[in-house]
Amino acid sequence: MEPGRNKLFNSVESPVPPIRADLQLFPVQHNGDNVLYFHDSLGYTPPNFALHHEAETLLSLINGSTSITDICQAVDGTISKNQLLEFIQLLDRNCILASPNYKITAENKEAAFEASAVRKPSLAGESYPEDSEELKRHLSGLFSNNDIKHVLSKPKKGLYAPHIDPRVNQQIYADAFSTLRNLKPKRVVVLATAHYTGYYPNVYNNTPFIGSAKNFELPIGRLSSDEKWLKYLSDQGDKIGFTTKDRAHRIEHSIEIHLLFARHIWNHDFSIVPILVNSFDELLYLPDGHLQKQIHSFISTLRKLDDDDTFYLVSGDLAHVGRKFGDQNPAEKLRSKVETFDEQFLNAAIRNQPKKLFEQVRKDYDPFRICGFPPLYTFLQLFPELSGDLIGYHWWDEKERESAVSFGAIRY
Repeated sequence: MEPGRNKLFNSVESPVPPIRADLQLFPVQHNGDNVLYFHDSLGYTPPNFALHHEAETLLSLINGSTSITDICQAVDGTISKNQLLEFIQLLDRNCILASPNYKITAENKEAAFEASAVRKPSLAGESYPEDSEELKRHLSGLFSNNDIKHVLSKPKKGLYAPHIDPRVNQQIYADAFSTLRNLKPKRVVVLATAHYTGYYPNVYNNTPFIGSAKNFELPIGRLSSDEKWLKYLSDQGDKIGFTTKDRAHRIEHSIEIHLLFARHIWNHDFSIVPILVNSFDELLYLPDGHLQKQIHSFISTLRKLDDDDTFYLVSGDLAHVGRKFGDQNPAEKLRSKVETFDEQFLNAAIRNQPKKLFEQVRKDYDPFRICGFPPLYTFLQLFPELSGDLIGYHWWDEKERESAVSFGAIRY
């Protein structure tokens, strides 16, 4: 029997497990019919899983407290218990329910990823072409049209750039990564926003820095991890808040996007040190607490490893505002305040003023959800002697969802 498929829900009297709270459900049109599309950012549910829109009534009754008998009564017997059980098991088999089967399936998937030696791309075929030749043509066209002025001013030690979907704004990537053309680092450390650690609270509690010893596979080549650096960091372990338990890397886009453009720009061999930086929310409430000590220890350790052959990519966006992110007002009404905030944030980053950067984010406890703050704050403290200059700043407005994300790039 397939692992993780041996505990499907099988009762008409017990409460049916609820639908997973982390799933997103979208009504879409498919072949002229209305269907409900389930999006699972964690990738446990098969891609493109959808149900006919008429299933919405049944789904609304699956709340964790109702049984199949209860649901049949609620719909006046228009569906039999056996039919409903088959439907519930279809949901369970596809990891729609927060059930024992889902938990086993999820753990098996995560364990298999952790045991593998390669991290396969999660965005290929979606955010960028999956075919290697098509991708090469796409990237070559993007960078060949770029303004030469961005190539002439190269960064010395680091680049802060966004990780927003390239389909939203390709120009910011062309502008930012073109500055790297004349560099040939032997090693690239990526400090990137961790978006999904909240799904693994027992794994990443008290762990702000999450590395991966895997080789990262892309349609245009594979990048090897730097075993020496990662082992040294791992040996420090809890002292610096570092782990290579890397399940948070499986679906994370913040590193993959940077490596995609870096691999295109650099044809020479270089190793990578991929590190996700967890939320620094605790720092906003306890600025002198345990997390700050871990950050300082991590920075001190990384500084000991650093050499002239190492370059840093810092991956982070700026503000996330509007109804999609929990604001009562639509993004357009917040835009003026956000742009003022972003300007102050970027100015502090350019001048390498991590304390000022921190105090700005700390005021009102990160009101605009600056996802790039943790990796950038880490980088600035790592290299206090550096200064930067702004490459670009942009605003992506999702008008249909009354939401927006801002992002920018800085060379150091």
